[in-house]
Amino acid sequence: MMQIPMLDLKREYEFMKEDIDAAIRKCLGHQQWIFGPEIKEFEEVAARYLGVKHCIGVSSGTEALVISLRALAIKRKGQEYFDRDDEIITTPFTFTATGDAILRSGGMPVFVDVDPRSYNIDFRKVREYLASSSGRVVGIIPVHLYGRPCEMDELTKIAEEYNLFVVEDVAQAFGGVWEGRQLGSIGTCGAFSFFPSKNLGGFGDGGMIATSEDELAGLARILLKHGGRDKYNVEYLGYNARLDTLQAAILLAKIRYIDEFNERRRKVAASYARELAGIEDLLLPDNQGSPCGDFRCVYHQYTVRTSRRDALQAYLKERGTASMVYYPFPLHRMKVFEGRMKTWGACVQAESASAQVLSLPIEPLQSADATAQVVDCIRSFYSSRAE
Repeated sequence: MMQIPMLDLKREYEFMKEDIDAAIRKCLGHQQWIFGPEIKEFEEVAARYLGVKHCIGVSSGTEALVISLRALAIKRKGQEYFDRDDEIITTPFTFTATGDAILRSGGMPVFVDVDPRSYNIDFRKVREYLASSSGRVVGIIPVHLYGRPCEMDELTKIAEEYNLFVVEDVAQAFGGVWEGRQLGSIGTCGAFSFFPSKNLGGFGDGGMIATSEDELAGLARILLKHGGRDKYNVEYLGYNARLDTLQAAILLAKIRYIDEFNERRRKVAASYARELAGIEDLLLPDNQGSPCGDFRCVYHQYTVRTSRRDALQAYLKERGTASMVYYPFPLHRMKVFEGRMKTWGACVQAESASAQVLSLPIEPLQSADATAQVVDCIRSFYSSRAE
């Protein structure tokens, strides 16, 4: 059996080697490592792709979230941070950064349970909380988990009714579409990650904020440069959160392939869906449609669900197939949020998903043979347990 990793970045590099090497050589020639010309060029290319007025490169997806929230606090409240009783609703089933960005911006995270079909925040629960809450909710952070869009029409409708901002966490969904609009362009702003494993990933950390609001974009640019238009005479407590010129150059080379690579991911996902259908106790991703709108998933992960998750993962590992659990602990169970959060109900769907989900290898250049081996291993696991 061949060894099948979750992601083979070396194979991706070899596929686009000429473009990436040329981009790096250009940087070596001009030696403008801080705010070099590739930064502006990448921001402009990304803004056209997403259909927004502004894209602002930053040092990571985490900083994209934090700076977005800090800029919103300044814009909406005229102060640098939110107050502790300013509540920001988000999902407990996501990476830690989504929740701790709220804490770092001064606010109070409110964790609302997920939809068991999509694993994204359940807009019905959001509406329930807002209808019953006497708190001061200021915004929502929906996470497009695993590359599947949230129900953005419903969430933006709720936000308009309650005068809330919406920061889309698009860390796992570059190129995803909801009702004909690119994810990250629908809310007040979008926060992206270019961590190497993302659908559009660099050769290190990187991130981006997308928005069509001029004031928000201006504040974000100030905050990422230590908090001032003039770095020697700053206005706010800011960050050293620039996107590196070298990362921007690499992302410029790779963004040309994003639609092709996302389509390749969808083809691998279609193979999994076809070949794994009908296995008892194996729930496949439900990404074929939504009663609330049309969408295009980009399959950052292909995540199945089973009551025998740990046994299946061990079985795959023994046979050379990697898999990952995203995420083993919901945020409301983490120590960092103790005494600094609210939850709406018990978040039972998030807790159940954390105990049962397993992400299978899915990458743009994954061979048909590799996909077939994963399928065969999974079928073998279930057939041997049934005997």
